[in-house]
Amino acid sequence: MKNFLSIILLCFFIPAETKGWGFFAHRKINRQAVYSLPPEMIGFFKQHIGYITENAVNPDRRRYAVLGEAEKHYIDADAYGDSAVFKLPRYWHQALEIFPEEELRSKGIGPWNVYLTQLSLTEAFKRKDINSILRLSADLGHYIGDMNVPLHTTKNYNGQLTNQYGIHGFWESRIPELLAEEYDFFVGKADYLERPQYAIWDAVTQAHMALDSVLHFERLLSSRFTEDKKYSYEERGGINTQVYSKEFTKAYHEMLDGQVERQMKRAIKMVADFWYTAWINAGQPDLNALVNIQTELPEEKFDYSKPLDVREHDDLADGQSSSSLRKAFLTAIWRPGL
Repeated sequence: MKNFLSIILLCFFIPAETKGWGFFAHRKINRQAVYSLPPEMIGFFKQHIGYITENAVNPDRRRYAVLGEAEKHYIDADAYGDSAVFKLPRYWHQALEIFPEEELRSKGIGPWNVYLTQLSLTEAFKRKDINSILRLSADLGHYIGDMNVPLHTTKNYNGQLTNQYGIHGFWESRIPELLAEEYDFFVGKADYLERPQYAIWDAVTQAHMALDSVLHFERLLSSRFTEDKKYSYEERGGINTQVYSKEFTKAYHEMLDGQVERQMKRAIKMVADFWYTAWINAGQPDLNALVNIQTELPEEKFDYSKPLDVREHDDLADGQSSSSLRKAFLTAIWRPGL
């Protein structure tokens, strides 16, 4: 009975737009990146494009079940002081020489984790380990996507410090869900990255520099919309759910001059670049030889019996954390694809 009541509360009060870029956008980024790969790679990746697309969201699902996962999705750059994105060490071992590991993890290790994941993918390519290649490719796409979100680079990750609760899911989920069909996702062919760790930090820096616009324009637009015009209700899973209105969403998108579309495209291009670079660094193994190999791709299992108390990006409008309700939801009825 307790779980049932928690689920009902969740349906009414948890915003539909949650987790990273949102399930829709993460899947879209991974899927589109496949089409930028060279002929030597695209056959293998297209064969498994369904897996790479659907499992793009696994890192978010993993956050509640695997200790140490949550901090891989963000970095609170401003928690280190002004201009930190330009000054922080680019390599993990360098960062550990300056800061205690506990402090680094408490403020997020996103860009360092991207590079370490890419190194693991390189080793998987060398071994021609199909399962590891696919799992790590899907994960890497997710982490790179997160690093291109301005609100994943700040301690004010959901506008909770500026009375803008809900802006996180609004920017990265509501906008692409409504407008992605109008986006041009052509990004050209993948390029080799001489220094991928610097490339991901460049992405973090660029995203962080866009943060002022993300917050300022939402605040400006909110002053022009009454509450009944800013929000509307849509049916989600048979439940009327409060969402940002289409009118407000489109006005914000236009005020940002297509910023969300640009960041999605940058993420898509970077995912393809990182996959390609890992393959090159592995010695360009023959992936075409793996195309016809029949293998049963394992489904990643998550134990939500004791969900971890991790930082949320989607606090409720009154500032109350949604953690307890989401945990009850995960424990009671979580299924892949929800």
